[in-house]
Formats: sequence, C-alpha cells, structure tokens
Amino acid sequence: MNRDMLAGKWMQIKGSIKQKWGKLTDDEVDRIEGSWDKLVGLIHERYGVERAEAEKQLDQYLDQLEKELAEV
Repeated sequence: MNRDMLAGKWMQIKGSIKQKWGKLTDDEVDRIEGSWDKLVGLIHERYGVERAEAEKQLDQYLDQLEKELAEV
C-alpha cells in the first residue's frame, strides 16, 4: 500500500492502526488523517525507535494489510 492509498483508505484502516500501535491515543490517530509522515513521526516518538525503523515497520504493516484487503 503506497502513501497515497494510506490517505485514501484512512477511515477504513485507522482502527487497525490503533490496534497495531496501541500506544497511540484515539486523538492522535484522528489527527493523523492518513498522513504517512505524521504516523511515522508518532511511531518514532511513542515507541522510541529510529525514524528509519518506524518507516520500515509502517511499510511492512501496510504491505501486509494490502494483501489482507485484496483477499476479501
């Protein structure tokens, strides 16, 4: 799932994002509004990982999510 698709499908997947990264508050998830950069920044901040690691985690998660959505 590319960055544009994240924004386009945000309403569908934000609950899943909240489950995956449970340290993010509901308000934070709402404010992300599908922004890849904002989500990476919050993962980096809340989980104490390097920004590159947060990007990697998010890319992997979105790739897996895209596969799951394609199967439905």
